[in-house]
Amino acid sequence: MRYSAHRYLLVTVLAASLVAQHGLAQRNQRKSRTNTANKNADGTDYLGNPVNNTSSNKSNSAGGDYLGGTPGDTSKKKNSANASGLNVPIEFVPTKGNPLTDTVRRSLRSEDAIERNLVKDRTPLAYENIREDDAIYRQRVWRIIDTREKMNLSFRNPAQEDGNNQLFISLLYKAITEDSIVAFKDERFTEPYTKDEFLKKFSGGLDTVPVMDLDGNVVKKQVRQREFMVDSIYQYQIKEEWIFDKESSRMFVRILGIAPMMKTYLSDGTAIDQNASPLFWVYYPDMRPVLAKSEVYNSKNYGARMSWEELFESRFFTARIVKSTLNNPFNMYLKEYVKDPLFQLLEGENIKETIFNYEQSLWSY
Repeated sequence: MRYSAHRYLLVTVLAASLVAQHGLAQRNQRKSRTNTANKNADGTDYLGNPVNNTSSNKSNSAGGDYLGGTPGDTSKKKNSANASGLNVPIEFVPTKGNPLTDTVRRSLRSEDAIERNLVKDRTPLAYENIREDDAIYRQRVWRIIDTREKMNLSFRNPAQEDGNNQLFISLLYKAITEDSIVAFKDERFTEPYTKDEFLKKFSGGLDTVPVMDLDGNVVKKQVRQREFMVDSIYQYQIKEEWIFDKESSRMFVRILGIAPMMKTYLSDGTAIDQNASPLFWVYYPDMRPVLAKSEVYNSKNYGARMSWEELFESRFFTARIVKSTLNNPFNMYLKEYVKDPLFQLLEGENIKETIFNYEQSLWSY
C-alpha cells in the first residue's frame, strides 16, 4: 500500500510538470509571432485568441504610448512638435547697424547751436545752355571713384544727423526708395528697376531663425532682415561727357550717371571677377536736387560744408579713367586690352592729357 501511494504521487507531479511546460511553450509561441502576420479574418490569431495589439496601436506592454508616456499623456508629442518648430510664435526683429534699411531717429531737440534753414531750401544751379552747333568737340569718359583714397573719404562718413545716414550709398538708397528717383539696370538707362524689384534685390530679403531652449526645443522663430554688405561697396563709377563750347571757348563737363560697384560672389564665397561691377545706375541730373540738400563732411571746418552737388560739379574728388570714346572703336574698357594695372593707370592719364591738350591747342599766344 505504501509503494502504491508513492507511485501515485510521482505520476501526479510529472503530469503537472508536463502541463506547465506545455502552457509555457504556448506563451512563447504567441510572443514570437507578430499579430498582424497571424491574424485571421475574424480578428483571432492562429490559436483562436482575439488580437488587440495591432501596429496602429500606440500602447506598449507597459501600458504606455509609443513615446514611453502613459496613455493620454501628450507631453512627449508636444515636445516632438516643438523640436521641429511647429506651432511656435513668430517674432519680427528689427535690424540694427544696417545703414540702408535702419531708420535713423530724429533728435527731439535741435542738434545745432544755430538755426540752419539754408540747406532745406537749397537748389542746384541751372546748367549753362550749350548749343549743338557750338559743341565742336565731345568725348565720353568713364571713371571709378575709389573711396579708400584720402580725398574720397567723405563718401564713407557713417555719421547720423537730421534723420539720415551720411554714407553716400545710403543717400542713393534713400533717394530711390523714398524720393522716387529711378534706378536703372544699365548705363544707357534703358531698363529701370521697379521699386519692388529694387527692394527685393538690394534690401537683403528676410531670414527665419529658430530660437531654442536648453533642451533643444524650438520655443519661437525670429524673422530678421538679411543684411546687405554695405562695407563691400567702396567704389563708384561715373559716366561723364567732356564738351568744348566754341562760343564761350571753354571745356564743360557733364556727369550723366553714377553707379555703386561691388564684387560678385558665388554661393561658396568665390569671387566671379576680381574687379567690381556696377550694381545699378542713377541718372545724375535727376539726383541733383537731392544732392543739393545733403552736405558733405568737411574735416577742416564743420560749419563750412558743401553739398554733394557742389562736390561733383566742382570736381572735389579723385578718380581714374577706365574707359573713353577716344581711339576706342571697339568700345572696350582699358582692362580688356591693357592687362597690367600700372599701364592701365598710365593709359587713363594719357586720355586725360589728350583731352586737356585739345583745349590748350586752340589758344594762341
